[in-house]
Amino acid sequence: MKYHHIGIPTQEIQENEIYLNKYKFFCTDHTSNPYGIQWMRYEPDCPLPEIVKKIPHVAFEVDDIHEALQDKQVIIEPNSPSEGVVVAFIIEDGAPIEFIEYLHK
Repeated sequence: MKYHHIGIPTQEIQENEIYLNKYKFFCTDHTSNPYGIQWMRYEPDCPLPEIVKKIPHVAFEVDDIHEALQDKQVIIEPNSPSEGVVVAFIIEDGAPIEFIEYLHK
């Protein structure tokens, strides 16, 4: 498992936001800065859990998302926000954590 990015909720419009229609939120590109900061702005009807919309999350790249989820409190089941990527969220010590698996490395 290796650090991928930190997602920080905001209500401010960010430059160069990307919109994910399926999840009804905007985000910035975490590769646009050297620290992996990704700003997340959620629409009022975004279907994601409130904790994800309110508390920053740390994301880690994993080799096997299903293995990483074993014995964890999963709050967002594995899904594919874009081609070749599978993500899922857990809760650890009250904080949301994202796991990301790239299917085509």
